[in-house]
Amino acid sequence: MTDRSNPVSGQTRIWRNARLATLAENAPGLGIVEAGAVAARDGRIVFAGPEADMPSGLGDGPDIKDCGGRWITPGLIDCHTHLVHAGNRANEFEMRLAGATYEEVARAGGGIVSSVKALRAASEDELVAQSLPRLDTMIAEGVTTIEIKSGYGLDLDNERKSLKAARRMGEERPVTVRSTFLGAHALPPEAAGDKDAYIQRVARDMLPAIAAAGLADAVDGFCEGIAFSPEQIATVFQAAQNLGLPVKLHADQLSNLGGAALAASFGALSVDHLEYTDKVGAIAMAGAGSVAVILPGAYYFIRETKKPPIDLFRGYGVKMAVATDCNPGTSPLTSLLLTMNMAATLFGMTVDECLAGVTREAARALGLLADTGTLEAGKSADLAIWDIESPAELVYRIGFNPLYRRVWRGQ
Repeated sequence: MTDRSNPVSGQTRIWRNARLATLAENAPGLGIVEAGAVAARDGRIVFAGPEADMPSGLGDGPDIKDCGGRWITPGLIDCHTHLVHAGNRANEFEMRLAGATYEEVARAGGGIVSSVKALRAASEDELVAQSLPRLDTMIAEGVTTIEIKSGYGLDLDNERKSLKAARRMGEERPVTVRSTFLGAHALPPEAAGDKDAYIQRVARDMLPAIAAAGLADAVDGFCEGIAFSPEQIATVFQAAQNLGLPVKLHADQLSNLGGAALAASFGALSVDHLEYTDKVGAIAMAGAGSVAVILPGAYYFIRETKKPPIDLFRGYGVKMAVATDCNPGTSPLTSLLLTMNMAATLFGMTVDECLAGVTREAARALGLLADTGTLEAGKSADLAIWDIESPAELVYRIGFNPLYRRVWRGQ
């Protein structure tokens, strides 16, 4: 449940008798504080630490919540989703289980083309109505910030419609939404196979219009043999850079085209998927400060066998985030808790890495670390309060939601 009771403006709200996993960067591990407290005023944390150290005079008549020894972590952050889409592709899933190849599914009208057709046929209101239940599921697990990509419209009007729907999600629910323009996701049917001409439309026409409307916080692309080449992605990224928009990239998922290094050369906030990333890519990401976003849902769902090089990222100090990649075709996943278990079980990520990956590092991947992702004074009071004995339970359990309260901007 979200704690949305409304304190008096300027009144301090205190959550006491709690155990904290602050995720502060200057603290070891998860930044654990026993017998801790968090205080917030006007939606911002003013104190997070040992309750005995909490300063007096935090406000007249503070609103005090006794957490009964429960754990408080930063609110969870899903930093890679395609949450706004129409319909689903369960029929394709069933076809593949029966032995159909991806080519056979595509010939039957499936694949991303089916998602493009469905989104184009839906109104903005219909997109919001279909997408809100997915968002509600995530909020119920403690998510306070979410990134939502476009990429199923593939023309200006429908990409704009998708991004407007994403923005509305943040108006209709108590959650922070970051929207990402993913025009360079796939080739639309009307492009007749001409990738270069389509990329020019994305860079010269679509992106400037999206930026002028203030609908995108970042720009993404898909660098892969089945999508776009490094040179084509560079065209889009240069246009984004000229408009002052940060970039992100789907890279090295099915092959290594040097996408990680390309993204790093543009100072990408994050590079995502990364199953085939090599040492050159990891070094480039480390130098650029680009976060590796690990997406175990897609790996699991398409039965991939090549794992992302977690040890390589550790060795070169690449920060790692974890996200659902919620989308209708390759990761119909709306549980960030399950995603953490997948990252640990399938890829060998530690409990600390998984929890940092859905809080601090996810915030870094969105360019929001100065505002959220840890329990520290000055940051948004985005909290998740858990009925658990230890943080490891958040990664260990499958199909179990121990959320006690969710706090977004202090409420």
